[in-house]
Amino acid sequence: MNAGLKITAFAAGLAATFGTAYGVGKGVGPVGEDPAPARHESHSEASPSPEGGGGNQAAAGGLQISEGGYTLDLKTPTVAARDRADLRFVIRDDSGRAVTAYQRDHDKELHLIVASRDLVTYRHLHPTRAADGTWSTPVDLPRAGGYRVFADFTPARKGAENLTLGADLAASGPYEPRNLPAPKATAEVDGYEVRLDGTLRPGAESELKLNVSRDGKPVTDLQPYLGAYGHLVALRSGDLAYLHVHPNGEPGDGKTEPGPAVSFGATAPSSGTYRLFLDFKHDGVVRTAAFTVRTGVTAAPEEATSHEEAPAHGH
Repeated sequence: MNAGLKITAFAAGLAATFGTAYGVGKGVGPVGEDPAPARHESHSEASPSPEGGGGNQAAAGGLQISEGGYTLDLKTPTVAARDRADLRFVIRDDSGRAVTAYQRDHDKELHLIVASRDLVTYRHLHPTRAADGTWSTPVDLPRAGGYRVFADFTPARKGAENLTLGADLAASGPYEPRNLPAPKATAEVDGYEVRLDGTLRPGAESELKLNVSRDGKPVTDLQPYLGAYGHLVALRSGDLAYLHVHPNGEPGDGKTEPGPAVSFGATAPSSGTYRLFLDFKHDGVVRTAAFTVRTGVTAAPEEATSHEEAPAHGH
């Protein structure tokens, strides 16, 4: 995962069509909400905008299942909503062999993101790898519908670059669409408030600063999580182009404070609407705060939000 936003070229279709029941096989019972609060024990080429826009654009990624001689082979393309299942996949090289050697990045060989197409449900997972190269992790998705799985990794091969590959996942069951939550400058999760300052700009780097507080007081003792005080993932509404950034500075560098602010340098690949997910750790627990932002627009705290689920973070 690079210090800047990394994204790859555009090529993926949307999830399967929705009906009163979604997916294959037998339908499941009524679909419930994500458990709240979001609490978890610690653990190139230009791409067109789905909402228009042009000019010089950063590359967009996570939209290809194959890139750079590697392919994401998703062994579990369907699951049942609200049923715990093992999500299994393999990264294959250009000869079809399973990759078994990776560079460690922020304490992990591979980072896995699962997000619903409506960007309401979000999971940041860290699967385990078997000796034969098969990765697996338990997953429990609360709602039926289309999801996108992102594998973020760097092969151990000399000169290999970091890649983000994506594949579609379907959760079967009665389907009810959700609207993207409206832009808002603050997010509340598990008694914490996170405020977003800054403007996401297409084709130009800008600073996004996220300030964490609890009970109205700044949190000044954030704990390192995967080698940083915060991790930020951004997904573009419409096609789910993937961006993954890390903060400016790191614990122990002599200049980065453990809160309340976590700062990121960010460049959007295009104009449009994005969903940002910030992971931070405090009191031994990793929490996720989510925001909706539009490029070129500062988040407005007075805007009302639509119903949204509390993001969950699994390990």
